[in-house]
Amino acid sequence: MKIKDKFKEKNPLVSFEIFPPKANYPVDTIYNAIDELYNLEPDFISVTYGAGGSTKDKTVEISSYMQNKYNLTSIAHVTCISSTKNEIDNILNSLKENNVQNVMALRGDYPKDYVPGTLPDDGYKNSAELIEYFKRNSDLCIGAACYPEKHPDAKDLNFDIDFLRRKMNAGADFLVTQMFFDNELFYDFYDKSQKKGINLPIITGIMPILNKRQIDTIINLTGNSIPKKFRRLLEKYESNPEALKEAGMSYAVSQIIDLLSWGVDGIHIYTMNKPSTARKILGSIAAIRSVLTNECKTS
Repeated sequence: MKIKDKFKEKNPLVSFEIFPPKANYPVDTIYNAIDELYNLEPDFISVTYGAGGSTKDKTVEISSYMQNKYNLTSIAHVTCISSTKNEIDNILNSLKENNVQNVMALRGDYPKDYVPGTLPDDGYKNSAELIEYFKRNSDLCIGAACYPEKHPDAKDLNFDIDFLRRKMNAGADFLVTQMFFDNELFYDFYDKSQKKGINLPIITGIMPILNKRQIDTIINLTGNSIPKKFRRLLEKYESNPEALKEAGMSYAVSQIIDLLSWGVDGIHIYTMNKPSTARKILGSIAAIRSVLTNECKTS
């Protein structure tokens, strides 16, 4: 099923993100996790790449597995920064052959060993061009990324929102945010986006922080800010892994409850391939989801 059609039936959506196993591991090592996540009844699961675009060949395979074994809506990430147009054509054909109906169209990170001038001349330079390609050559439902604190390469948030409008005009059907830890930043981003005419559903991305290494990696990759309240938690429990895990999970749950109460279109949980994390979060927000579902049925 196409994700854009799910919004017509249900709001908010709840979804998960997983990534393929490392290149030297068999792809079926992820299938047990998918089986467990399926039992949590998500509205969809997205399949990303490994770091720097690695494991991209497994993304369609895993998306197809979910779609065809379970009839579970999946969305395959596709990045264009280091791909030729012919390679993107091959990915599109593979998506069609495997009955994957949703695609997340992204520029992607530069390769680790990137040298200026070495990217394919025959390729799509940014996500808007890739979205336009999918819109022109398929009937896929197209997701795009958005950044409440701006994309790291954008000069400022207004510039980034202008580019987001370009993605919408190119054919994006919905948006998923980069992870963030300060809901007020998202609300500000949402208001600014609305004022600039962006009216697509926006699903908010939340990552539970379960260890200190995670937060250091995220800050280095995304430049995300850490609210003082959350930073105090991290500092207080950094020498106690179990306490830090519980504090990180509680913080993520409090973020999600606030977002759901505010009225977001969806919650996208970055699971790090850990079904237990997703299960615990869904258990913690079950009551509020039930209220929202009942409101939707009676409205």
